[in-house]
Amino acid sequence: MKVKHVINLHKGATAFFIVALMVAYQNFGLGPWVYLALHGTYGMLWLLKDRLYPDKQWEQTINLGAGAFTFGFLGLYWVAPFLLISRGVEPPLPLVSAAIAINILGVFLHYASDAQKYFTLKYQPGLITEGLFARCRNTNYLGEILIYLSFALLAMHWLPFAILGLVAALVFVPNMRKKDESLSRYPEFADYKARSGILLPQLFGGTGAQVASSVQPQLED
Repeated sequence: MKVKHVINLHKGATAFFIVALMVAYQNFGLGPWVYLALHGTYGMLWLLKDRLYPDKQWEQTINLGAGAFTFGFLGLYWVAPFLLISRGVEPPLPLVSAAIAINILGVFLHYASDAQKYFTLKYQPGLITEGLFARCRNTNYLGEILIYLSFALLAMHWLPFAILGLVAALVFVPNMRKKDESLSRYPEFADYKARSGILLPQLFGGTGAQVASSVQPQLED
């Protein structure tokens, strides 16, 4: 099997898992419905993205044991809906509004930047320094963090925040550093790095010469 098969299974099953929790705990309040809409839609968009512009890194083949471990690790993301629904807490409307706004921003950054990366490298391989990557080198990861931050807010519990921090520390940060190390071989990358943030956009400074977008193939992830 491939890594993407495990990830897609988890993403596709998320909406069904949330509905099962709602039925099991007979909790059909505002919070669970909003959570279902946000997290369930995120999973469906992931499957759509895999069909339209898939990530090459998820094409790696793994054995059954590694697949089971990966699915279990991804299962940590199901802690937030479990806590929200099983405890019967009702998030206040201002919190719901904030979570929805953060989620929309995160979805835009995540999926739009992945689309830019995929189609740019497909038709014109090179160092991507424009658009959503002009001031941030990992806009896709920033978007994903915002998405799961919105889920954690709705759960109103410290554990989903801790899980998000754990995933960021074990997965996101190492991948971002690996990407920088890979691109550091190109002299043009120094200028790009000076005017962009590794995760948060660098809005000021770094006014060096614009990097040409067709210098060398970029190893994005």
